[in-house]
Amino acid sequence: MAAWLFAACWAVCCAGAAAQPQGTDLAALDARLAPIAPRVIAWRRDLHAHPELSGQELRTAALVAEHLRRLGLEVKTGVGGLGVVGLLRGGLPGSKVVALRADMDALPVTEATNLPFASQQTGRYQGVQTPVMHACGHDGHTAMLMGVAELLAGLRAQVPGTVKFIFQPAEEGLADLPSTAAESWGARAMVEEGVLEHPKVDAVFGLHLSPNLASGMLGVRGGPMLAGADSLRITVRGRGTHGGAPWAGVDPIVVAAQIVTGLQTIVSRQLNISHEPAVLSISSIHGGNRENVLPDSVEMRGTLRSFDEDMREDAKRRIVTTAESIAAASGAQASVSFGPATYAVTDNPRELLARMMPSLQRASGDKVVELPKISASEDFSEYQKQVPGLFFILGATPPGKTPQSAPPNHAPDFDFDEGAMRLGVKALATLALDYLVSP
Repeated sequence: MAAWLFAACWAVCCAGAAAQPQGTDLAALDARLAPIAPRVIAWRRDLHAHPELSGQELRTAALVAEHLRRLGLEVKTGVGGLGVVGLLRGGLPGSKVVALRADMDALPVTEATNLPFASQQTGRYQGVQTPVMHACGHDGHTAMLMGVAELLAGLRAQVPGTVKFIFQPAEEGLADLPSTAAESWGARAMVEEGVLEHPKVDAVFGLHLSPNLASGMLGVRGGPMLAGADSLRITVRGRGTHGGAPWAGVDPIVVAAQIVTGLQTIVSRQLNISHEPAVLSISSIHGGNRENVLPDSVEMRGTLRSFDEDMREDAKRRIVTTAESIAAASGAQASVSFGPATYAVTDNPRELLARMMPSLQRASGDKVVELPKISASEDFSEYQKQVPGLFFILGATPPGKTPQSAPPNHAPDFDFDEGAMRLGVKALATLALDYLVSP
């Protein structure tokens, strides 16, 4: 999940007992899933040992496409870059089309898990060869959807309608995307290339693994669930000079430090966070290369997280005003740009959630919890802009850890409970089948 920071959930159980089955025989589903579950773990370990950065998922896409072809699905590759789409046409009459989505990309993180299948791979990130790791569970997402495809392919004769399997690249943003580029990537690129058309998708479902939610639990929230995000870049231009004579130039490092401090007042003092939360973080500062030379410029990068579009635009205006004004006060200049990485709010339609909640409850044995809003972001939101979409969290605390102590997504020692993937496969399959047979 893009820039994932999911601390231990203070989840509260959803009220109400599970509804009666909507058509899926879960006992039969479990029986068919039993021989597939070990293969899901094997796929995950293979993918984990061979991670690929965003937009570079060549091996992963080829593995997925080969698997889908073996299952007899209609397969299309190269969608939105390296995306793979599999189409399963059911054997029973039905006009509905349901889509299931998994992301395939890894992160520029040096793995510190000591797993026997730990990554030794590197990839090119922003022009530099760097270690690569599946530090966000996308290896598990891909393996689970491969498992769902195999499970439903085995039930093809009993499936009414059509299931579309979307294996998406670049959820985390392209690894070598120029900062000024406006091109599409990830979910947006797949949508623009018609992934939700031909045949037209009626609803889409997706999940995300989290070690900070207990294994065996599913977490979900109606309405805004994950934050919208804007990447931002601030360039401070001063005038370089000798470090022993700062008065002879304009020190952009001091100005940058003042801007970082000033930006902290936007969320804490200028936005009404009693209405909706927001997070503004500067996570990268670069300037200068020698201790006795003040540079001409400093570049800062960060992200803005928000759940409300009006607040989002207000915050962006305030970021520009703050940076430019502080720089001007010191005789420097600051330029602010947003993007190219932008994510809309992941917003679960309440009507769709209410309709599918019984499916989540039955699949998990009533272990569904309501989550607080999460300040991480996900480009699953791009699908939700086009069709009703439901996104949920799969709890996967690794053995020996608690949800509070488990390393979070994007950490170098991130890991998850592989046994939880069986529930993920079951939940996605149940959602698809129940949606297809529902009125």
